[in-house]
Amino acid sequence: MNECYYDRRMDFFYNRTKTATADEWTGAQLIGVLCFGTFFCLFIFISNSLVIAAVVKNKRFHFPFYYLLANLAAADFFAGIAYVFLMFNTGPVSKTLTVNRWFLRQGLLDTSLTASLVNLLVIAVERHMSIMRMKIHSNLTKKRVTFLIISIWAIAIFMGAVPTLGWNCLCDITVCSSLAPIYSRSYLVFWSVLNLVVFFIMVVVYIRIYMYVQRKTNVLSSHTSGSISRRRTPVKLMKTVMTVLGAFVVCWTPGLVVLLLDGLNCTDCGIQNVKRWFLLLALLNSVMNPIIYSYKDDEMWATMKRMICCSSEDKSQERRSSRIPSTVLSRSTDASGHYIEDGIIQGTICGKGDLGDKGNS
Repeated sequence: MNECYYDRRMDFFYNRTKTATADEWTGAQLIGVLCFGTFFCLFIFISNSLVIAAVVKNKRFHFPFYYLLANLAAADFFAGIAYVFLMFNTGPVSKTLTVNRWFLRQGLLDTSLTASLVNLLVIAVERHMSIMRMKIHSNLTKKRVTFLIISIWAIAIFMGAVPTLGWNCLCDITVCSSLAPIYSRSYLVFWSVLNLVVFFIMVVVYIRIYMYVQRKTNVLSSHTSGSISRRRTPVKLMKTVMTVLGAFVVCWTPGLVVLLLDGLNCTDCGIQNVKRWFLLLALLNSVMNPIIYSYKDDEMWATMKRMICCSSEDKSQERRSSRIPSTVLSRSTDASGHYIEDGIIQGTICGKGDLGDKGNS
């Protein structure tokens, strides 16, 4: 029967796996890391709070997609909390942690990252359903959206707690990971492969949306006068898709690949030298999301600016037409060519949160 090490501190596991814990983080270097991390987290908290407040305040955003967008901002806000906890429990402090505190540190990170990823997948599916039905917004009811949001967090919390519930190496230290000294290598393989599969599904969904939009645009262009804005639509959609997919690939894939290599026990891959940078790169997605998926929307940006400036505008100005025409609020299922093109131009490739390029109304 294998011996279990629940009562050991983390220095036992770090020393056994020869994992670097940055003991040299002292003095000016430590202060620099804390200052950078503090600024990083403050931006995450402020920007994502503004997104959530904008969705709550502006009635034009009371639609399924925007609720999911607000939940994505909440996941990013939670990522900021996880990063603050990590910031004060890393470096030389790592070796002094108890097993339970280390599980909490990693569980917060896993929960936040999983919540963001699952939320992005749900948004992609919602956008696919809407565009394929030639609508800007889906017919999801508030109850269904609430159920989806609860499910997203249930999945995220469960995934963050899996190692604590037993999928660890505390009773079999021969299978311990190098990057995560009390995580089983098999769990790292499972977690990284699962996330990479979800990423692949998202890529397929976005490609399908883009191909559909491009096909519809080409069909409609032969029946219209071919205005400049309509001719530019495919280019704008391509830029949006590249921004969405590029940000996700850059921020997530390197870290997932490193975890996969560690799970496969690759001892010559030099993963210890890059782990911190790839973790920061993954968390950077929480900073980029409000910019990419919210600030491009003129109405969203205007709402946030009003909140920042604490200025109240006239009610008539509040009720003026936004760049989304009346079809946003319409329940009509009219599939005429003009309606389809408006939907394509104003709300199509929003999948991961992009609401931009709506200036063609």
